[in-house]
Amino acid sequence: MKLAQCMHRIGTESAFDVLVRARALEAQGRRIIHLEIGEPDFPTPTHIVEAAKRALDEGWTHYGPTQGLPELRELVAEHVSRTRNIRVGPERVCIVPGGKPIIFYSLIALCEPGDEVIYPNPGFPIYESMIRFTGATPVPIPLREDRDFSFDLNVFADRLSDRTRLIILNSPQNPTGGIMPEADLAAIAELIQDRDIMVLSDEIYSGIYYDVAPVSIASLPGMLDKTIILDGFSKTYAMTGWRIGYGVMPVWLVEAVNKLMVNSNSCTATFTQRAAMAALTGPQEPVQRMVAEFRRRRDAFCEGLNQIPGFRCRLPRGAFYAFPNITATGFDSRTLADALLEKAGVAVLSGTAFGTYGEGYLRLSYATAYEDLMEALDRIRRFIERA
Repeated sequence: MKLAQCMHRIGTESAFDVLVRARALEAQGRRIIHLEIGEPDFPTPTHIVEAAKRALDEGWTHYGPTQGLPELRELVAEHVSRTRNIRVGPERVCIVPGGKPIIFYSLIALCEPGDEVIYPNPGFPIYESMIRFTGATPVPIPLREDRDFSFDLNVFADRLSDRTRLIILNSPQNPTGGIMPEADLAAIAELIQDRDIMVLSDEIYSGIYYDVAPVSIASLPGMLDKTIILDGFSKTYAMTGWRIGYGVMPVWLVEAVNKLMVNSNSCTATFTQRAAMAALTGPQEPVQRMVAEFRRRRDAFCEGLNQIPGFRCRLPRGAFYAFPNITATGFDSRTLADALLEKAGVAVLSGTAFGTYGEGYLRLSYATAYEDLMEALDRIRRFIERA
């Protein structure tokens, strides 16, 4: 028996591969500092956990509506309308188990062989994986360090074509921590305003920024009905294992996403949806404290990276990743990432795990204890000085 051809086009997420290797070293008695996995190291806020417990006790353990609980969709619509300065109703909201289904469903619903999809590179590896899975052609746009890791707009304009069906944006961005300026979003919107092109705006890190709040392209004139907003609860509320996210999109696309949901997941777990309601309506101080701690770690960690010979690191404006340029070390990205794990006991990701334009960079998550970050800096520095 052979697998279908589409399975040969699907990729994976290398952070979990590195985690397996790191765990194997720990099983040998090594102490490994984990900077490879992108999830908050904070507990889910207590009031959210308590809401889930109540939901279980109250019997929220059965099927729910495929599109999501009406009460949660209403709250999500209010939240997105307020935070993006747009007006959307619950009829535009789809509740799904995590953020990835919105990537998966949007691409399946919109793209087929012969279509082209523009996406950021370096970028979340599932973008390219799912583009290839659908049979569409991935069209990468380099994120430029000298533009704070925003799009190279000249390359974007050149690669836009009559076959472009979808554009994927991600701001705040994984792996760079960059935030796309409103002027860049406006330039993109102007170029596609009169074209039959949709935008998938991955805003999963929308609640984690340090100075200026990110702007959603959906808020720009004429873009609301051309945009799919992807967001969720994993990052902002430290709920990665709860698997609950959402998409906000035109109603005609909601119908397609509902069909894909009912054919794959039936619905999102109802008790996690009740917990998500508590996340949106409850106290936001835990989020504020988490972001403040991420800022403290970011400032100290990036300052330390810039003191390591051969490293050059811009200050990320959102998310919780440092993305230092390491070309001056003389190592390529994969070799250095492997060596830091094997010889220094620091698990990081090669920039090439996020695409070919990630060569010359590493991704390091500072969503870990401050003390571990300081020890990681010392280990990396000692390794580089000995190399």
